[in-house]
Amino acid sequence: MTGFGMTGPALLVLAKAPVPGLVKTRLCPPLTPEQAADLAAAALLDSLAAASAVPGGTAVAVLTGDPARAARGPAVGAALAAVAVVAQRGEGLGARIAAAHADAAALLPGRPTLQIGMDTPQVTAGLLADAAARLADVDAVLGPATDGGWWALGLRDPAGAAFVAEVPTSRDDTGARTLAALRAGGLRVALLPELSDVDTVDDALTVAALAPGTRFAAAVRRLPVPAGRA
Repeated sequence: MTGFGMTGPALLVLAKAPVPGLVKTRLCPPLTPEQAADLAAAALLDSLAAASAVPGGTAVAVLTGDPARAARGPAVGAALAAVAVVAQRGEGLGARIAAAHADAAALLPGRPTLQIGMDTPQVTAGLLADAAARLADVDAVLGPATDGGWWALGLRDPAGAAFVAEVPTSRDDTGARTLAALRAGGLRVALLPELSDVDTVDDALTVAALAPGTRFAAAVRRLPVPAGRA
């Protein structure tokens, strides 16, 4: 990976290798582990593509798991080869988030960081660029999710991620707690547009409808319509 001389934001994609049986298990049933992993792979590819297309930015995949076992292995491998990759570290998601920003700062010193996951494949390069640009006026940006969590965390100084290391995750008040932790650390925080994470099959259908041109939407269209879906 080259091009680290740029001065734009570091775009972090916190991701798990889309290995069947290890990702998107809440989608099973009605999906099979293989179908769920294919959706996860499509979402990861869309997320990396959006992060990579931010003008002046550098995409960094913060990865856990074995990409050699991933669904869409060749495509996932090629996408990861085109970006910087660092390993996730730390006990618990909050600690891994803090470590991701610290490791990106070590890799790309002096850059602001903007972190997303692989659960919002509807993100665009334009949305991410706008979020990063807001860091010129505030210390942090936070993108709330409809489930009460958050989909993006941006920091002018990546060291600020330490403020969220102890925030409980996967709760319906995680977003509110994260916002409170950032403000308690003295950071000025701006909120980004609210997005839907993909946690359930209904979520997948909703997000695919919002972003019909994505790899994720194409993967959803190949699935059978879930029983009970109106």
